Amino acid sequence: MALEGGMKCVKFLVFFFNFLFWLCGVALIVIGVLVQIDLNKTLIMHSASASGAPIVIIVVGVVIFFVSFFGCCGASKENYCMVTTFAILLTCIFLVEIAAAIAGYIFKDKVRTALQDGLEDAVRKYGNDSLIRDTMDELQRKYSCCGAQNYTDWFGVEPFQSDRSVPKSCCRANATMATCNINPTAATINVQGCAGSIEAWLKKHIVIVAAVALGIAFFELLGIVFACCLMKGIRSGYEVM
Repeated sequence: MALEGGMKCVKFLVFFFNFLFWLCGVALIVIGVLVQIDLNKTLIMHSASASGAPIVIIVVGVVIFFVSFFGCCGASKENYCMVTTFAILLTCIFLVEIAAAIAGYIFKDKVRTALQDGLEDAVRKYGNDSLIRDTMDELQRKYSCCGAQNYTDWFGVEPFQSDRSVPKSCCRANATMATCNINPTAATINVQGCAGSIEAWLKKHIVIVAAVALGIAFFELLGIVFACCLMKGIRSGYEVM
């Protein structure tokens, strides 16, 4: 059974949108991995609430990758069962994405708390763990920050008990003094805490993530509509035959 007229156009659109979904799946997997790596560097991945977001992104990407491949096969073979299954799976993905967006908004404060707790724990262990020390130094240079809440978090922490000092990674990029971290001031170091800096970075980039998510959701809705049209066309063809 071959489709006629407008249904051939619908078949092409379903195939085209599935190709876009496939690309979106690949993009989500890459983004999830990059976010996972970046969050590892912020020392908060020991928290399940913090690590959940990139894992969800990766899982959704993998699911979309395979569902889109399934949809392409169904459209190319004009298989009613496969196209129906594709439409159902795509609808489920769309609903899960809406639920995830709502959950992300509701639990955003928990992510902020996990970030704060992770950084405070890293400050306490700075003098006893070389890996944490190197990672915290890299974090403070990258985000131009110092400490968890602010630079005073370092006072009294090993190895800074005796001096009113902070790690040299807190020094401003244009600081010329070798002792810029001793008796620090706003002129010699970055006084803002890393929790605030990272949160500001996340807020800045969440707009991009939201825009991409809305774009994917829009294409998913179109894909569901076209899949339903293709299902109707295939079923009508079988009924005529």
